[in-house]
Amino acid sequence: MAEETKQLSTTQKQLVTVHANLEKLLQAKRDALPKNFNQTRFLQNCMTVLQDTRDIHKMQPMSIARTMLKGAFLGLDFFNKECYAIPYGNALNFQTDYKGEIKLAKKYSLKKIQDIYAKLVREGDEFEEAVVQGKQVVNFKPKKLNNGKILGVFAVCLYVDGSMLYESMSIEEVENVRHTYSKQANGKAWKDSHGEMVKKTALRRLCKMIELDFENAEQDEAFQDGGDAEFVDVTEIYTDEPTAEDLENKLMGGNGNGEFKPATPVQIATIAKHAKKASELDEHTQSELSDFLNLSDEDKTFDSAKSWIEFFENRS
Repeated sequence: MAEETKQLSTTQKQLVTVHANLEKLLQAKRDALPKNFNQTRFLQNCMTVLQDTRDIHKMQPMSIARTMLKGAFLGLDFFNKECYAIPYGNALNFQTDYKGEIKLAKKYSLKKIQDIYAKLVREGDEFEEAVVQGKQVVNFKPKKLNNGKILGVFAVCLYVDGSMLYESMSIEEVENVRHTYSKQANGKAWKDSHGEMVKKTALRRLCKMIELDFENAEQDEAFQDGGDAEFVDVTEIYTDEPTAEDLENKLMGGNGNGEFKPATPVQIATIAKHAKKASELDEHTQSELSDFLNLSDEDKTFDSAKSWIEFFENRS
C-alpha cells in the first residue's frame, strides 16, 4: 500500500512537470499549430489520458511532452482516440488512429473529399470491383441483416468531383497485417471487436493512399511518425490502477474495476439532444452514432457516452 501511494505521488509530480513542459512547447511552436487550436482543452485532455497510461512515471517528462506535441501539430485529440501515445519500454510513441487519419484526409486532401467509409463483405453478400472506361467501379449489395462469415473488407474515399479511391482486402490479407504488425494480435480489441478492427485495417491503408498537403513541415513529420507506428491494440496500454474516474464511477454505482461502466441518464439525454441537432455528419460517423443510440440504455457505456459528448462539444 505504501509503495502504491509512493508511485501515485510520483505519477502526479510527473504529470505536473509534463504539463509545464508541454505548455512551453505549445507556446514555442504556436506558429506550427492549426488555426483555432484550443490549447486549454488539449492540455486537459492530454493529462486525462496520461494519468491512465501504463508506467508513465518511468518516462522522461520532456520526451512525453514532445510526443503529445505531435498530436497538437495535427489538431488531433488523444482523449477522443484520434491518436495515441503508446508506451514502448521507457518511451511513448505517437500513433494516429483511423478516425484521426480520416479527419486529416478530409482537411488536407488536395482533392476535396465528400466521404470516407469502410464496409465488411460477408458470405452471402454481392461484391464486385472493376475498371470501366479507365475508372474504378465498386458494386456492393449486402445481404440484409447478414451476420455471416467475414470474407473481406473494402474502404472508399469518395471525392466531391465524383471520382473515388478505394482499397479492398481479403480476410487473409487482414489477418496477415494483424499477425505481422500488431503487437497484440490476440488482444482484447481483436477478440471483442473483430469486425471493427478489420474495417480499421482497411481504412488506415486507404488513408495512406490519399495525397495530402499540410500547412507546415511539423505537421507532415508528425503525420509520417504517427502513420509509420506499428498496429497496436490500444485497449492494452492503460494502467489498471484506480483513477479519479474510477472513484467517480463507484459513487455512480459502477463496479470500479474497468469491466463495465453504464452511461448515466444525463449522458444519454445529452447525446440524444445533440443528435437531433447534428448535421453534415459523414456516413461512417452517422453509422457509429446510430449504432450507439440503438443500444439499450443498459448496454451504453460511460466511456462511449463521454466520448460522444466530447465529440459534439468539439464540433460546436
